[in-house]
Amino acid sequence: MSQLHPHPDFAAPDGLALSVDWSIWENQALAIAYHVTDPEGRILWPAPAQGRTDGLWQHSCFEAFIGSTTGPTYSEFNLAPSGAWAAYAFDDYRAGMRDLALPTDPVIEGEGGCWRATFDLTGLADLLGPAPWRLAITAVIEAKDGSKSYWSLVHPAGKPDFHHPDCFAARLG
Repeated sequence: MSQLHPHPDFAAPDGLALSVDWSIWENQALAIAYHVTDPEGRILWPAPAQGRTDGLWQHSCFEAFIGSTTGPTYSEFNLAPSGAWAAYAFDDYRAGMRDLALPTDPVIEGEGGCWRATFDLTGLADLLGPAPWRLAITAVIEAKDGSKSYWSLVHPAGKPDFHHPDCFAARLG
């Protein structure tokens, strides 16, 4: 299990902690388990929803970015605890953004501090080239007081930027 760290410029609510673990099955499916500790119940969780939805990062949302190790292309997955999701492909750092077609909708399940997201990576090699790939696991957490904290395995210097290559701190495949 790996710890996610809040960005130093955006304080997390007291007692809040996030950790993740992930596994990949023969480069065809990725499962990420997000473990959230919130003993004071300070997180504002989105209402239940389903299907592809843009703008999920504006509220509590789990994210995963998968990038090529041989070029600048990458994909972004937004996975809301509500059940809504989004997937995008990029040609380069924040450039060429478009919806990423997935063979099946991601499965997001859980409650009470543990959510598991599983999504099909079939066809991702067409975008990124063959594995291994770079991986960034991140989260945006909105508190009931309206504040937001930004969580990542690693943060680049400056403002929160999950698209930054420094966030891609793990490897897949």
